[in-house]
Amino acid sequence: MSVFFLTVNQMLLQELPGYIPARQQQHLLTYQELDSKIEHFITEVYHQKVHATIKETPLALWNEGQFLPNLPENMEDLDLLLLHVAKTRKVHSDGIYFQGLKYMNTNLAAYVNESVIIRYNPRDLAEIKVFYQDQFLCSAIADEISSYKVSMDDIAKARRKLSTALKQELQFHKTVSEEAIQLSQRTEELTPVSSTSKLKRYIHE
Repeated sequence: MSVFFLTVNQMLLQELPGYIPARQQQHLLTYQELDSKIEHFITEVYHQKVHATIKETPLALWNEGQFLPNLPENMEDLDLLLLHVAKTRKVHSDGIYFQGLKYMNTNLAAYVNESVIIRYNPRDLAEIKVFYQDQFLCSAIADEISSYKVSMDDIAKARRKLSTALKQELQFHKTVSEEAIQLSQRTEELTPVSSTSKLKRYIHE
């Protein structure tokens, strides 16, 4: 695998903006853009290029079918291998909370107050895999984004946007209150004070 990553580094990464400090002025790639470029490199360049060791392209060798890949026994085991990002969460009566989203599955009802391990794809948070005591329990869905492909990067951007908007709103209210106080003070300064003396005057004065 180290040879593969060296190839990716030399043939792809070093040509991307941000790899060399001097290129920091260029547009830096988003997570989605980097993911797209890596996918294109693997499928359209790396797998199509003749390798010195096997004397043909990886795609051609795969299509020859002369070997059987070592695959997991089921999809759950495959998910366990691929979804390396794991977090510990507690099961609540209404589901599992993660990244401000609520994930639900009827199977979770029997595990309320239990700690579970969730595994997820950072590129798509609509679904998480739930494991209890190292055994796959169920897939839980976040209904509010189940029809969309929402990534961790999308959530981070949304949080920053909401935080900025909230700060601006708080600053607006602060400015309004300060202006109201200043107006009140100016009004008091401009209010004329009666010059009529309240001292009694005698007839002979």
